[in-house]
Amino acid sequence: VQLQASGGGLVQAGGSLRLSCAASGLMFSYYSMGWFRQAPGKEREFVASINRNRSGGGTYYADSVKGRFTISRDNARNTVFLQMNSLKPEDTAVYYCAADYGAYGSSWPNDYDYWGQGTLVTVSS
Repeated sequence: VQLQASGGGLVQAGGSLRLSCAASGLMFSYYSMGWFRQAPGKEREFVASINRNRSGGGTYYADSVKGRFTISRDNARNTVFLQMNSLKPEDTAVYYCAADYGAYGSSWPNDYDYWGQGTLVTVSS
């Protein structure tokens, strides 16, 4: 199983980035997907997750990103996305995607079975 995250980079505060996570080696539509982040010196924290069956609704967000970030998935392309708008310096972190063999997106890292390698997002003030 591989989860390949991409799309990170350097952006000014107020800007936008779109992260992608391409999955291979698993039945993507059977997995709920999540994004987490880890800033230097801090613990990994939940950002957003999405149910495995998007048509059933079910997206979840940390309070700190609600209204600014949007998670989505394309099961035909085995890819999950994180659209990040109105970025703030405190959003600076390595962002990880993860896959959970479960129906509903979780905010708990231990629920996830597979993790990607991370992509760095840096927001300058």
